[in-house]
Amino acid sequence: MKRYLYPLIILLIVTHISAQTKVSGIIKDNHGRKIIGASIAIKDSYDGGISDSAGKYQFKGFDKGLQTLIVKNIGYKTIQQKINLTGEPIQVNFILKEEINELTAVTVTAGSFEAGDKKRAATVLSSLDMVTVGGSNGDVTSALKTLPGAQQVGEQEGLFVRGGEGYETKQFIDGTLVANPYLASVPDIASRGRFSPFLFKGTVFSTGGYSALFGQALSSAVLLETIDLPDKSQASASISTVFIGAGLQELSKNKKSSWGINYGYTNLSLYFKLVKQRPDYFHIPEFHTADANVRIKTKGGMIKYYTTFGASNLGIRRSNIDSILLKNAFSIINYNWYNNLSWHEYLGNGWKMNIGSCFSINKDKIEQSIQNQINQNVITNINYIDSNNESIAIHQNLAQIKLVFEKKIGGISALRFGGEYFNSYQNSSLKNSTNSLKDNLGALFSEADLYLTNDLAAKIGVRSEYSSLINKFNLAPRLSIAYKTGKQSQVSAVYGQFYQKPENNYYYYGQQELGYLRSSHYLLNYMKTTSLRTFRIEAFYKKYKRLVETPPNFQFNNYGSGYAQGIEVFWRDKKSIKGLDYWVSYSFLDTKRQFNKYPNQLEPTFAAKHTASLVLKRYFDMINTGFNCTYSFATGRPYYYFQPDGGKYLIGDAGRTSNFHTVGISTNYLTKIKHSFAVIVASVTNVLNNDAVYGYNYNHNGTFKAEINPPAPRFYFVGVFLSWGVDRRLDAINNNL
Repeated sequence: MKRYLYPLIILLIVTHISAQTKVSGIIKDNHGRKIIGASIAIKDSYDGGISDSAGKYQFKGFDKGLQTLIVKNIGYKTIQQKINLTGEPIQVNFILKEEINELTAVTVTAGSFEAGDKKRAATVLSSLDMVTVGGSNGDVTSALKTLPGAQQVGEQEGLFVRGGEGYETKQFIDGTLVANPYLASVPDIASRGRFSPFLFKGTVFSTGGYSALFGQALSSAVLLETIDLPDKSQASASISTVFIGAGLQELSKNKKSSWGINYGYTNLSLYFKLVKQRPDYFHIPEFHTADANVRIKTKGGMIKYYTTFGASNLGIRRSNIDSILLKNAFSIINYNWYNNLSWHEYLGNGWKMNIGSCFSINKDKIEQSIQNQINQNVITNINYIDSNNESIAIHQNLAQIKLVFEKKIGGISALRFGGEYFNSYQNSSLKNSTNSLKDNLGALFSEADLYLTNDLAAKIGVRSEYSSLINKFNLAPRLSIAYKTGKQSQVSAVYGQFYQKPENNYYYYGQQELGYLRSSHYLLNYMKTTSLRTFRIEAFYKKYKRLVETPPNFQFNNYGSGYAQGIEVFWRDKKSIKGLDYWVSYSFLDTKRQFNKYPNQLEPTFAAKHTASLVLKRYFDMINTGFNCTYSFATGRPYYYFQPDGGKYLIGDAGRTSNFHTVGISTNYLTKIKHSFAVIVASVTNVLNNDAVYGYNYNHNGTFKAEINPPAPRFYFVGVFLSWGVDRRLDAINNNL
């Protein structure tokens, strides 16, 4: 029996070996790079293998005939290929195409700093960062000034970005425009923003080249996205050296809706008694703010409504620059009501809808008068002095509705398109004359995000607008390209055209023929980021056309022009020094403009050639205390006195202010007060007591000038913030570790 069994076993082994087919090859990606760890197998069998460090694979197949080979690897599209197993060796090479996904794909970052969205590579600052920047005192604009691109302008509100004026930067909440984002102010003193950083879950500070979904901003856009549902119901209260406040946020039991209310009152009477002010405030600054919100979770999205009302009253006296015996008195009473309603919904089959609307009313009552030494209104019969006696009432309304549809067009590529409509009204009463301006502005836009590979993406958009006030159209193309140079680094390039209507005050002189202001942006950016470090460098060039010139004869025109170019660097590091979080920003700006009274292209008075900031943040867990310090620097800004000469202005005086230095510090101590979670905050601006000079005011003939300074060298703040229901102290800890 054994004589027949052994030959039979040998015969079966030989037959089995002869049935094997050796399959081998190399697996690469579409860039020619070898892929390690790709799995390759014959369909519906156990025969297969894995590619090695050289991208090579090899295995033996025991089936015969026509079979299907399947190749898989994470991050790449699965491919299949037919092969014929005959027993003879087969070599099959494969090229895998990347599977484009949101986690690994490149993102366009040129011109924008993103905050709050942890999935975006450009995330730089969180809401908590903004309130813990030393010296910012919880003001969004003050925090953004520590980023490259923003100028250190302290004598008027607004973000002055890359050679642009403050009104050239616009703020948008949940996609719609905010007409009056800052509190009412007096001349030569900047006011703070109306909104708390904690209202928002995401912030995009675009220093140029922003999306086609937004317009009417010549230089920059600040895009703010409000939070969704709170984690749980909570109450809050605050008291400080300048304000008191309280709020309530209620989350429904099914966690699908919430509502909230807040109230705050600011009065600086006590503070001004303790800290002497340069001007004479005959009405101490006083502010009332109240807001409410409703949020409803729908089947596939969210509906959010936010409303806020503000009322303020303040009055200030300064010496009259033309007479030491006279004073200039200025007072303003302001009422502002802002409403925002948004709804975003996933419609299925890759469709998404965003609807946004806003409505705001702003009223200013301004009184300017010349007073004597005992603060009585007087008439001097001197024209250049008495021209300061004015009573002005301004009423502004803005209504907007915006509709955006988004459709996925393969992978994470998407197409967005839609339109928006603005209805604006302004009525101004001055010296027994009334002027009204109405405008209906419509816009259509379309934009595509095209992800060609995980390493290469493009954003292509176009926007068109029509304004009934100036009876003109514009067409603005925009293009962004990003390429991934490494696992954590990329380059981006942006081109775009941007238009903006001239300010309303030009039209009070019957200048309806004025058209859109125009700027063209060119940006090149390199960025490398990890969870603990961010490095970013960007070069830019901006070309201005059709700026408004205001010659002495009031024949305003759109002949103005200019440029802005420079380079900016940003570095943030949470890793090198244990427990220390810091960032450094630097901006070089070369800019000139011919606009307003400028007789030729000159450096604008709001622009400094060199600007830098250093922000340090350190949290000490042992004592539950965080310390924050910010140093900001800017070289001197130019100043001019323009003297009328026939149909143009001449430069009667010119110079440059001294360099700007300021150090701001703050500390936050986390504790419990009875049943509440508490944060005790203290801060000081301008610790080194540097006397900033923002520019000069001139008398009527330019023979004398007076410095423009802050109302006080320093600002001190001490406050206690209490919360019940949610321990927000952990946010402060996690943000700094």
